[in-house]
Amino acid sequence: MSLLSTRINLDAISHNVRLLKDLVGPDVRLMCVVKADAYGHGVERVAPVMLKAGADVLGCATVDEAVALRKLGIDAPLVAWMWEPQQDLSDALSSDIVIGVPSLAHAQTLVEIEVPVKVVIKVETGMHRNGVDRQLWDEVFALLADAPHIEVTGLMSHLACADEPENPHTDVQAAEFREAIARAREMGLECPINHLANSPATLSRKDLHFDQVRVGLASYGLEPIAGVEHGLQPAMTWAANIVNVKPIKQGESSCYVLTWTAPADGYLAVVPVGYADGLPRSVQGSLNVTIGGKSYPQVGRVSMDQIVVDLGENPFGVQADDEAIIFGEGGQSATELADAIGTINYEVVCRPTGRTKRIYEGGIDL
Repeated sequence: MSLLSTRINLDAISHNVRLLKDLVGPDVRLMCVVKADAYGHGVERVAPVMLKAGADVLGCATVDEAVALRKLGIDAPLVAWMWEPQQDLSDALSSDIVIGVPSLAHAQTLVEIEVPVKVVIKVETGMHRNGVDRQLWDEVFALLADAPHIEVTGLMSHLACADEPENPHTDVQAAEFREAIARAREMGLECPINHLANSPATLSRKDLHFDQVRVGLASYGLEPIAGVEHGLQPAMTWAANIVNVKPIKQGESSCYVLTWTAPADGYLAVVPVGYADGLPRSVQGSLNVTIGGKSYPQVGRVSMDQIVVDLGENPFGVQADDEAIIFGEGGQSATELADAIGTINYEVVCRPTGRTKRIYEGGIDL
């Protein structure tokens, strides 16, 4: 038994992917994004489940992530969009990976290598982060169209405000993306597979599905649009086994710098999770953990290895080895924790690290 673990429900991931594939239909390809070790869920176990459940393509941030998937035996279509022009691409080029082209320099590198490669051009449409700027579209399109060893599969871009469905900037970006596709085709690129929609746009903007959608967060069961419910099932639970329950008297204080003082006689539970495991020190005063279906406040400093939880008079008899849920099934959701500490659920599910052990549930028939 691990003192600190994330339980990953593979059946929940399967449910989410099937739901998303049913939503987009057979004529739109579903890319599930598995960057950052599948958003902290473990790509080695998660990727096969996604493919079995209906994902057509897997998306990675870095080409190294995509190469690692090939080495795991994944033979499905892969796309990766982050790399450096001076980077050694030998493994990526021999692994049948669709490589993103976000700048003129990246395009020039692939032209000069003269090795057959499939690419997707990432165009700037209004997020102003990474992508070929409009004034360089023609140069990049022409350069790649004239390279016989390069196959351009299509264009991609990234939406800045799709998690705010009423934000007009999404329509601005969509119009820009359509113009980019039209211009690329005018210059001789077929662009059969174009993708703009992330998780929130996939769920709320069918008109932006184009040929493929690119879904990350929703695959793992987290709602990308605040206040909306789409039937997704969260896959991750972060939990720890209590290592000690001890008394504290009114007026006594706990943890470094004694920032919390007991308002009455009671008990504290010691939970083996700290900032070395991904729980930020700044959550003090905002974190509640769930033990036996009851919510208790974390008090005092978050240390490197442990936190303490105020049990009050301990009316429900919490004891050592009971499970304390930081977020997930049986406790607060990752979104609720994110709201409490002033961040987003994307970050929360990527937080568990350090001594956290993954335990997988379900997925036996996959």
